[in-house]
Amino acid sequence: MLRRHFLAASALPLLGCQMPSADTAHITGGFTDTGFARGHRLRDTPAWPVPAVTRRTRVLIAGGGVAGLAAARSLRLRGVEDFALLELEDNPGGNSRAGEVAGIACPQGAHYLPLPGDDAPEVQDLLEEFGLRQRQAGRWVYDERHLCHSPQERLFFNDAWQDGLLPMQDVDASTLTQYHRFASLVDKARHREIWTIPRQKSPWTQAKQALAAITFVAYLDANGLTDPQLRWYLDYCCKDDYGAGIATVSAWAGIHYFASRHGFHVPGSEAAEREGLLTWPEGNAWLTRRMAQPLKERLHTGQVVLRVEEVARGVVVESFNTATQQVERWQAERAVVALPIFVAARVVQKAPEFLVAAARRMVYAPWLVANIHIKAPLHDRPGPAPSWDNVLYGASGLGYVDAMHQSLRPVPGPTVLTHYRALGDMAGSRMDGRKFLLERPWAAWREEIVAELAAAHPDLPAKATHMDITRYGHAMAVPVPNSQGEIGFSPSWSGRKQLSKKKQSSLQAGRLHFAHSDWAGYSVFEEAFTLGHLAGRDAA
Repeated sequence: MLRRHFLAASALPLLGCQMPSADTAHITGGFTDTGFARGHRLRDTPAWPVPAVTRRTRVLIAGGGVAGLAAARSLRLRGVEDFALLELEDNPGGNSRAGEVAGIACPQGAHYLPLPGDDAPEVQDLLEEFGLRQRQAGRWVYDERHLCHSPQERLFFNDAWQDGLLPMQDVDASTLTQYHRFASLVDKARHREIWTIPRQKSPWTQAKQALAAITFVAYLDANGLTDPQLRWYLDYCCKDDYGAGIATVSAWAGIHYFASRHGFHVPGSEAAEREGLLTWPEGNAWLTRRMAQPLKERLHTGQVVLRVEEVARGVVVESFNTATQQVERWQAERAVVALPIFVAARVVQKAPEFLVAAARRMVYAPWLVANIHIKAPLHDRPGPAPSWDNVLYGASGLGYVDAMHQSLRPVPGPTVLTHYRALGDMAGSRMDGRKFLLERPWAAWREEIVAELAAAHPDLPAKATHMDITRYGHAMAVPVPNSQGEIGFSPSWSGRKQLSKKKQSSLQAGRLHFAHSDWAGYSVFEEAFTLGHLAGRDAA
């Protein structure tokens, strides 16, 4: 995640300028992604053969990410068993898939879920269904085996590790003053407006629209918040949730990150409390695999959706089966289009204007996820012990999470470090970032990533044995200025059907129901799951 391009004016030190050279030739690996070639066939194939087979189902779900899986679950909860789900990849889950390196499970995308609040009852119900939380003595209690074990996070700053990710070690009084000033701004925003996840549970107001009209860095400038440490931290947070930093995302997104959850608290203050979260060695694939398990023969993987069209008596969906190399036609009463907006706009025939407009405005952040196997524990610099989330100040990437952090083994051993990078801030167009991601050789990524992490762990190059890299060209929607009111779940949606004032509804056009995290304007589990749940309910 090239987060430093826009912060040159802040004169932040770049670890990239101090990266030691290291011998990486012994580290094996390669790219693990397959979706690029399949997805690009949709774009590059001038004509497809006529369908070789016709199938029928009551509800057809196009897309097997979190939203599509949530729609399938919602149908089953309402007694609808006659449905089919088409998924591009060999495994469902979208950005919440996982793999293994040297027998150790590790995430290939999203790796945690914050404990959902009461604004996300659909997600809370899912966690209860999976036994992750239960009512005890009148209150909800989460299974501690799945809560992130302590220590949770640490930052490599000023050549040493510190607890937490907000830079605190040896910062001066002016930095602390700016921390408190930003905390006050977030606190005022939380009292003046309603901020929720999912975002459709809160009203879209003129104050939010004003924030959505400018970049987050412009908001910080206007409020005199120029401290490099504060800006680095806010940049990190935005990249973590949105795939792009403070010069790219809107001020609405920057405030929403804190106001919708835990606020902004300076360590040592009475209000400071670390957010609870759920995580697993395989990341959020722990959830998506359980969501997919009941589908059985209704799940069809390796399917490139080519066409979705509403007809007189239902919906027709055509897909290319990569296993049989044939085009298949599906006839259904209704369809849930759980595809990214840019794909939905390409395949939906006579696309409704709200879909066309959203696709025109949508910006995506490319991502890279590198899973690095190390054969022995790493030596540590001074400071807190190894944590689940380990971040390097000023680096190009977002650090790494430890796949074995949840293990109860008494003695540390081999593990997999999952390293994340978002390319949403690359100079030039967003296509430049995707082109760079796709065309850069695996060995070049290997050398850069190992050198970056070696700044904190000089012994990592010698202990790393294998690196699998997964690339996402359109990983997540970026909430850029002026996108939230048009793309997001707001009253301006012409396609939103209001069932009643108390009942949330899905985005619908005739017999087509749209569900994907893109429609929230940014990509997190709670948004995708809730939108999918509503679409499945309304399609039942």
